[in-house]
Amino acid sequence: MSASSDVGFHAQRHARWHYGEAAFWLIVLACGFVFPSRYLIMTDILRLALFAMSLDLILGYAGIVSLGHAAFFGVGAYAAGLLALHGVINEPVLALIAAGLAAMVLGFATSFLVIRGVDLTRLMVTLGIALLLEALAERFSNITGGTDGLQGIEMQPILGQIPFDMFGKAGFFYSLAVLFVLFLLARRIVHSPFGLSLRAIKNNPLRAAAIGIPVNRRLIAIYTLAAFYAGIAGALFTQTTAIASLDVFAFDRSADLMLVLVIGGAGYLYGGLIGAVIFRMLQEVFSTITPQYWQFWIGLVLVVIVLVGRQRLHYGVLFLPNLLIKQIAGRKAVVTVPESDA
Repeated sequence: MSASSDVGFHAQRHARWHYGEAAFWLIVLACGFVFPSRYLIMTDILRLALFAMSLDLILGYAGIVSLGHAAFFGVGAYAAGLLALHGVINEPVLALIAAGLAAMVLGFATSFLVIRGVDLTRLMVTLGIALLLEALAERFSNITGGTDGLQGIEMQPILGQIPFDMFGKAGFFYSLAVLFVLFLLARRIVHSPFGLSLRAIKNNPLRAAAIGIPVNRRLIAIYTLAAFYAGIAGALFTQTTAIASLDVFAFDRSADLMLVLVIGGAGYLYGGLIGAVIFRMLQEVFSTITPQYWQFWIGLVLVVIVLVGRQRLHYGVLFLPNLLIKQIAGRKAVVTVPESDA
């Protein structure tokens, strides 16, 4: 078997669907029926998962670090809000796509600045872009509403048939459908030759360029796509909450995204999804127990993950009961061994 056919075989094998993946999505779908009183927080988790997946596309697969990913989230949120507020595009799905395209244009325009630097430069450039957009949104308050945000946003029924309800049921299934469709697209991309070239660039950009991979064009393409995904997440936020304020550009939003990927793992699409669930659940539990100090406990969890290691932590959680049983059984065996008649 040649090297090219061997690479193709491994790529096809990783691209196949597994039973665990189907079970994951069935469980997510079932949550919409099992927990009808938790639609709002579950919708928030879905939005965060999509947002985290957008960052994972550039961080986990291309090695582009960003502390200002909220810039694209904010552009998508305001675009969807303005389109609905002024009646330009009344249908939520079309407005969602339009908002994503607006964020994609921004991503393409700023990608040339991002790819020119290394990690520290990219951190500062992306953070500066987000802060600049937040300042512009506050400056042009006649358009964005300033610190009050956009007021009076009314969303039309989804596809003209499904209206948004106050309990958040329509918003949950709408967000789930959007997340699943975009996940399928992202999954197809990362397992394609394009996705494999991104991994090569992340591992060694000089070697990737030496074998003929157009490094800059690949990075621009994935950065633009990630901006589109983040814009869609921002538009979902506005459409499901009927709110768009300066908070969508906040640094905290980008920082939380990094924490989600630290918890779930980068370079693995499900890492952002699982990390979003764990992060929001930890936030919910700790804020209920200690409303003033919940950030401390989340920080402590992150420190444990960093010190122990995610793989070791998973191994311990899965195999600790088995190890304890073996240890106890071993001690019993030592006690019951009779002494020899020496």
